[in-house]
Amino acid sequence: MRFVIVGYGRVGIRTARILQSEAHEVVVVDDDREKVERAEEEGFEVYHGDGNDESVLEQADLETADAIGGLTGDLNTNFTACMIGKEYGCRAVLRIDEDYREEIYENYAEDVDEIIYPERLGAAGAKTALLGGNFNVLADLTERLSVASVTVPEHSPVIGERVIEVDLPGDARIYAHGKAHEAMTIPLPRTTVEAGDSVAVMASPETLDDVRAALKGA
Repeated sequence: MRFVIVGYGRVGIRTARILQSEAHEVVVVDDDREKVERAEEEGFEVYHGDGNDESVLEQADLETADAIGGLTGDLNTNFTACMIGKEYGCRAVLRIDEDYREEIYENYAEDVDEIIYPERLGAAGAKTALLGGNFNVLADLTERLSVASVTVPEHSPVIGERVIEVDLPGDARIYAHGKAHEAMTIPLPRTTVEAGDSVAVMASPETLDDVRAALKGA
């Protein structure tokens, strides 16, 4: 498959590398000359220019791309890139910051195929979204991270907390959540944890046991 990644920063780099390692074709667009040179050194096809400039994105041959990821740190650039990609029939994945308001999510959700919050989701989730994957598929391993699913029991200390505010050991993060017998998705800002919910966590392998204990109250 062929993907266009707009933004070769922290999120874009890891997402591009994961896709490349799985033999997908990755095209990078960035307006920072140093980032462009870095992407070229790593063997990517790269275009220097603003991701919200259609003439720049046209150079990336959107007509042959399966998906576009607006992964810069600027929401407006990401959204514009996604809208241009949609015009060419691409699946569109929009990055927004972790510190967002629910009305922002609602304003953009209907226009793109997937919204990601990197601080919660991570690059592996971005890759899954670009591929159109289901967040119940938890076999992905990211660099130095493992993914696991935990069912929250009735006595869990996190019941009643907002999912995005649950404090876990180390750098562990919840990146997907689902009610009993429902598919897991990215939690909205006000979604709270209830007994029987399932959560998908991303953590270093050595902290997984502590993360499970924190969620289960053991």
